Amino acid sequence: MNKNVKNNRFLSTLLIVSTVLFTNVIFFTPKLFAQSAPDAKVSATLQARQYMELINSVFNFVQNNYVDEVDPSVLYQGALKGMMDSLKDPYTSYLDLSQMRNLTDTTVGNFGGVGLSITKPVESTPDKPAYVEVASPIEDGPGYKAGIQAGDFLLEIDGTPTPDITMDEVLSMLRGTIGETVTVLVKRGRNMQFSVVLTRELIEVPTVKYSMIEKGNSKIGYLRIIEFTPQTAERVQAALDSFKKNKYSGMIIDLRNNPGGLITSVADVADKFIDEGVIVTTKSRLASENVVFSASKSKTTVPQGTPIVVLINKGSASASEILSGALKDDHLAYLVGERTYGKGSVQQVIPLYNDDGIKLTMARYYTPSDVNIDKIGIPPDLEILFPVLSDDEESAYVDLINSAAIENYVIDHPDMSEVHISSYAKELQKTYNLTDTLLRRLIRVEVQRTKGASNYDLDYDVQLNAAIDLLQKGNFAQLLAGTKTLRELQDEVILNEADTE
Repeated sequence: MNKNVKNNRFLSTLLIVSTVLFTNVIFFTPKLFAQSAPDAKVSATLQARQYMELINSVFNFVQNNYVDEVDPSVLYQGALKGMMDSLKDPYTSYLDLSQMRNLTDTTVGNFGGVGLSITKPVESTPDKPAYVEVASPIEDGPGYKAGIQAGDFLLEIDGTPTPDITMDEVLSMLRGTIGETVTVLVKRGRNMQFSVVLTRELIEVPTVKYSMIEKGNSKIGYLRIIEFTPQTAERVQAALDSFKKNKYSGMIIDLRNNPGGLITSVADVADKFIDEGVIVTTKSRLASENVVFSASKSKTTVPQGTPIVVLINKGSASASEILSGALKDDHLAYLVGERTYGKGSVQQVIPLYNDDGIKLTMARYYTPSDVNIDKIGIPPDLEILFPVLSDDEESAYVDLINSAAIENYVIDHPDMSEVHISSYAKELQKTYNLTDTLLRRLIRVEVQRTKGASNYDLDYDVQLNAAIDLLQKGNFAQLLAGTKTLRELQDEVILNEADTE
């Protein structure tokens, strides 16, 4: 037979088979699903029901017809993950059994892991990879002890690039058996990259640390709120009682790197400072989620007129922004540091019947002057920034970290005094082009690994020193009276934008 004839017959047969297969798909699919196709003209309720019927039909079809047998739980979890991710809200997510357990552990006060509060964008692009960002390290946890800071990015976890994995996978890799290690590749600043080995521990979620700072004739109560848990208000009151006993003349509330917590907790804390009026308002399209948290004079324990400075930075988020925003709007505190993170939404965890759940954004919160700070943050009244390292300093920093010189030296000299720390810093400065202040800080942190972190570091902390200086000046009340509410600041921005158009 002619070769061309054979080829033509083969092509004809292939075309027929392809047409049959294609026809089966074309005519079979509408028959199965078209009856539930939502109509844009029908009511929202009916349209939602039609979509639910369509999802159910697809679920059953995939389970019964996929080439391999499918575990229905896989389809169920995939559908819920996709549903939550479609909202493109980094705070809304599906929570499997493990994540629900971890969330419960965190809320209760302890869990196993590396001690980092993190965020991760839902979408990853070549221009903006979805790296894991550290919102804040948990005090005295492995990440904190290793020197990981708010604003650092985790590029890899045990060699796996973080843009390629989901937030669920990130959490499962960072959390694990206590005593085992996990290696993370950290990016800081423009060019600094270095690996850190973290040993998983039982993470105790701290709430409050406090002490007195006596400088000159001033007796200042230093209150650091690390996170807002059910125990925070009680611990804050213990701090306030201690300050009163020590006859404090002013107070510093340190909210830096505080990732937030429970809205009820921060409202209870704010009520100790605010004697009347709105603390925070939540607003939603659901009437049940529209709540006003108001202050009660009977719960106020801090005398009105007490000089208060609040320290904030880019690691201050959510509930910590509620407190700083409320104190600012009521002209009760002066804010020092840098602009906060900007998380102005409220989430609820909804358990599902098989012990998993979803975390869903249900409302947005508004400060007393009726401003939502989501994706904007709260600016300080006085901006104080830590020195930015030059390219040469960044290179020296990486070399120093990778050399483990400080770590090894401290192992050999475990009881270093401040004089010894200063002396070793000068020695390091001969090799590494870094300021003696930063070197002393790095050595001091390493020394404190086995002793627990100090409440504050007056040698290094320029923001804390600025707060102390403000409280020591005689014009604090006048300074505070000249501050603007968040509404006034927002109106100024709107007015300036209108003038430039």
